[in-house]
Amino acid sequence: MKSLRALIPYFKPYHRGILTGLVLVVIGNIFTLLGPYLLKAAIDALEAELSRSLIVRYAILIVLVAILAGISRYYMRELLNGISRRIETDLRNDLFGHLLRLPAQFYDSWRTGDLMSRATNDVLAVRMVAGPAIMYAVNTATVSTLALLLMIWIDPVLTLLAMIPLAILPAAVFLFGRQIHDRFEKIQSQFAELSNYSQEFLSSIRIVKAYTQEEAQVRRFAQLNEEYLDRNMSLARVWGAFHPSLILLTGIGAVILLWYGGSLVIAGRITVGDFVAFGFYLTLLSWPMIALGWVTNLFQRGAASMRRINELMSVVPSIAEDPSPLAIGALRGRVELRDVSFRYPDTERWVLKDISLVIEPGQTAAIVGQTGSGKSTLVRLLPRLYDATEGTVLFDGVDVRKLPLAAVRDAVSVVPQESFLFSMRLKRNIALHGAEEADIDRLMEAVDIAHLTEALAVLPEGIDTHLGERGINLSGGQKQRATLARALYRDTPVLILDDALSAVDSVTETAILHELRQYMRGRSSILVSHRVSAVRDADVIFVLEEGRLVEQGRHRDLLELDGVYKRLLERQLLSEEIEREEALVSRTAS
Repeated sequence: MKSLRALIPYFKPYHRGILTGLVLVVIGNIFTLLGPYLLKAAIDALEAELSRSLIVRYAILIVLVAILAGISRYYMRELLNGISRRIETDLRNDLFGHLLRLPAQFYDSWRTGDLMSRATNDVLAVRMVAGPAIMYAVNTATVSTLALLLMIWIDPVLTLLAMIPLAILPAAVFLFGRQIHDRFEKIQSQFAELSNYSQEFLSSIRIVKAYTQEEAQVRRFAQLNEEYLDRNMSLARVWGAFHPSLILLTGIGAVILLWYGGSLVIAGRITVGDFVAFGFYLTLLSWPMIALGWVTNLFQRGAASMRRINELMSVVPSIAEDPSPLAIGALRGRVELRDVSFRYPDTERWVLKDISLVIEPGQTAAIVGQTGSGKSTLVRLLPRLYDATEGTVLFDGVDVRKLPLAAVRDAVSVVPQESFLFSMRLKRNIALHGAEEADIDRLMEAVDIAHLTEALAVLPEGIDTHLGERGINLSGGQKQRATLARALYRDTPVLILDDALSAVDSVTETAILHELRQYMRGRSSILVSHRVSAVRDADVIFVLEEGRLVEQGRHRDLLELDGVYKRLLERQLLSEEIEREEALVSRTAS
């Protein structure tokens, strides 16, 4: 239950509404308990005087009390349940905002399905604590206290005897509650597993179909689903035994009332009205005891879910903004790395080691090297997707860790190799959330430079075409050009192309790079490419090998060194020649 303490700050903005709602809980219960008292008074009055007017008077009073109790309960539910919905919204917003602040490395170790489960099922379980659980807990406490006092007022001994079976309830609730808590945690864990598998399966549906893996996937899903069913049935068995146990105990109390209470009426120690009212109070007391089990279940579930949410919220972003960032003007785009080394968290291997380089504003720089040499990792350090393990990354001579994080990322546009497009209109994908106020001339200029204009002609609604999930209705090359257009539209001083044209043919790539050289005048551009031929016109080329900067210079100068760069180029030219020969043989054979 300690985990629920983290929920307290979410109640503070709504404390007045919560207090009003809880007062209405008490008022509603007072009116509810007043009904049996009026019924007692009416029965006792009828024994003394049979009068139609007396019956009507008490009937009107009972109806009036019932109406007032109903009105109080209506506004009680509207207030407390409504506030719980607002708390749910606040908690989910905070959780989503926290996820956005977490760095890329966090998502390397957390699965999407698990995060989705915590943001949906777990938040819902916490909402049930914030509203219905608290409301019914106060309701139970109020009814129990008032009903007991009225029962003692009627006859203390009868109350003691009738309450003996109910005294066992706290121990039963405690034992059942622990079982419910343990089983619910297992259910939530399995639901996260099921959600993650479903998300992964739906994302890879085309691969599944291409490799005829439907039956294998169905079997695996069935196993996970069966385990989820077993865990729910385990909870259902405990929960199923819980309610009958409570009802049995309260039923024994009713038998005691009939036996001992009836003898008291016969002996004249209590009136018939007292007997009837006592029965009503015992019934009203029985329901809170039964509801206590439901409330306990809600608190147990909520505590388990809040613990899972707290686990997520307690993750401290490793990429944090300096508490007192330097206030500077617009960045010009000078990029510098000083003795930068990097390794991913919880690993021993250095991906980058002692890298020092400078890219001046307006320069076109290229980074080449074999697969695994650290090219992509290096450019991820610039917008602070990761921070250097050792050394310093500087923009305009200032350590990026001393600059506002938003300023750094606003100065850099990254076009990754793996293009991602949202399921929305192409125009909005390029301009993102500024699509409604987009500068259409600048947007179309970005589209032209990215050579995406040809694709617009075949799309049903051109730039306003709605894309499928991850842009499925575009080819790989069109996706890359769309993400390039997105980066160009941002018009930042630094542009990074991380092998961003790998799905584009070499002719189109050359044309795009030519257009980019015109567009990026006065800006810094960094090209990461596996095609050495695509970067030969760069102002400076940095060659990486096993995470170290081994060569740098212009294309012509690097060839004269007769080193790593030249070997990369020769290997690539040989590979391209082999591909051409194979294609020629294939066409001849056909």
